Amino acid sequence: MGKALHDNSLVTQGQLAPSAGLDWRKRISDHVAYALLVYTGVQIGVTMLMVKDSHGTIMPYFALVVLVAAIIPAARLFEARWSELDEDAAHDPALSAAFTRDVTGLWLCAVGLPFALAALFHGVEVLLG
Repeated sequence: MGKALHDNSLVTQGQLAPSAGLDWRKRISDHVAYALLVYTGVQIGVTMLMVKDSHGTIMPYFALVVLVAAIIPAARLFEARWSELDEDAAHDPALSAAFTRDVTGLWLCAVGLPFALAALFHGVEVLLG
């Protein structure tokens, strides 16, 4: 009990950061990993719908290749800013708003990109077909 009180007093004196468990680098990495999983599921679903409605054209497969090639660099861009933080900045609660903005953009891309590109490729297929 005495040790717990001593450790708590260090936090209130500012000697230990109250957000010692907070690490923006790990959190963004987790979000990127989960977003890639969700993206893959949405991508497969959208592509299967395109294949079903494509009447044997190669356009859905081309869209699939573009979607795979596009998401990895995009996800890396979201993660790069946070992975380069030094130890102090990685635990800084003041970065919360920037982190929320980046995570929101990441998830919008993960869910929206398959639909946006599918619509684009479907439009091209209609114009060419």
